[in-house]
Amino acid sequence: MTSQISAWERIVRVNLGSRSYDIVINEGGTSQAGSLLARWLKLSTAKGLRVLLIADAAVFHVHGDAVQRSLEAVGAEVRAAIVPSGEQTKSYAQTQALYDHLVDMTADRKTLVVAVGGGVTGDLAGFVAATYARGLRFVQIPTTLLSMVDSSVGGKTGINHPRGKNLIGAFHQPLGVIIDLATLKTLPDREYRSGLAEVVKYGVILDAAFFGFLEQNIAGLNSRDPEVLRHVIARSCELKADVVRQDEYETTGLRAVLNYGHTFGHAFEALAGYGALLHGEAVSIGMICASRLAESLGRITPNDTCRQIDLLSALHLPVTVPAEMQDRHADIVGCMMLDKKTEGRELRFVLPSRIGHVETVRGIAPDIALRCL
Repeated sequence: MTSQISAWERIVRVNLGSRSYDIVINEGGTSQAGSLLARWLKLSTAKGLRVLLIADAAVFHVHGDAVQRSLEAVGAEVRAAIVPSGEQTKSYAQTQALYDHLVDMTADRKTLVVAVGGGVTGDLAGFVAATYARGLRFVQIPTTLLSMVDSSVGGKTGINHPRGKNLIGAFHQPLGVIIDLATLKTLPDREYRSGLAEVVKYGVILDAAFFGFLEQNIAGLNSRDPEVLRHVIARSCELKADVVRQDEYETTGLRAVLNYGHTFGHAFEALAGYGALLHGEAVSIGMICASRLAESLGRITPNDTCRQIDLLSALHLPVTVPAEMQDRHADIVGCMMLDKKTEGRELRFVLPSRIGHVETVRGIAPDIALRCL
């Protein structure tokens, strides 16, 4: 059955010159995918357009098939590739399997890759699109809160190495992003809360007023109030789009602010075994570790850390390092040394100087960082 499309819609533009694209945010957009793609490709009909639809197994029959029908309705030839759920899917093996699909399709530069699912699916599909035939066009259709506000925007794609997250990847901007807020209705609670961690991050790093809005709307966030979510998702996308516009390839250091909490968080995520801690859960813990580190260096007040702890806790996110990791100092340092911000084996951390502003700080000794565990 075709889903109803709401009258409410917001378009956030990611301004990157010839690589600019729109993030379309509405309710019911999965059933609009075909018409949106035809518009973005400037086609009166998509007849003859070949599409590899890469969908998470958990959402294909809930949302992916609606996207497929929408694409086929405008004339596209669609091949669906369903990938397993979970962080382990961002692997060499799954990448090769998707390359095989493209070879079987005799894909060429005009072939389109469409990702339907969370951040794992989007990162994997984007990396395949970036590297097959030296670059295919692709579209992101995120179905989790985390992927809506973070991974689907900005063109970072990648897969994991067994020793580190996202170590193999490429920058490859999408043709566009379709965010259908209706997909959040089917999102499991733990996945939803994982996404809230990245929302809180935007308030800490870029927008004190937005952080205050989150503090004032805890009940609405916990109940998935549509009005609250509309504002939260649109504002998060606006904030990330502006950072990406200014530092697309992480050459000026500005884009590094988006990694607040991630140096610690990625280490916890890897050491727990991918999937044991969800990305947002690890980032939530990592933000508190980073805030405590900033506090120990005299960069922020204890109240700034407490506000983050109170907000994350109220959203039912973890804020303490799992007991089994607190003594694995050498392993944690080893993982942090693989962080993409590390230069010359010197740890660098994104640390707050107040709510709404962070800076990259270098030259912090591992033993100083580990005290924050």
